Amino acid sequence: MFDMSEMGKILEGMQENAENLKSELANKSYSVKTGGGLVELTVNGNGEVIDLAIDDTTLADKEMLQILLIGAINDANKMVQQNQQSSAMSMLSGMSNPFGGEK
Repeated sequence: MFDMSEMGKILEGMQENAENLKSELANKSYSVKTGGGLVELTVNGNGEVIDLAIDDTTLADKEMLQILLIGAINDANKMVQQNQQSSAMSMLSGMSNPFGGEK
């Protein structure tokens, strides 16, 4: 028979794991370069921009700078999303099945 107190313990463990994962991700950083290094963007694991370096030569061409920034932001966001997904999957794979049977 299924034990509800056991389910509560499992849910508490899941919440704790999720909080640990969130903290872990916030401490990671990802850097991307576009335009051969003309723009370098660094974000943390939550997708927040923590650094941005723009080469002075791009300042004369607003359209090029916009394209480089958009590319850097999109690339950084993809990296963060992929890491969040793989981290969440590894967290879930380490959990036991509360309903019995195999993992």
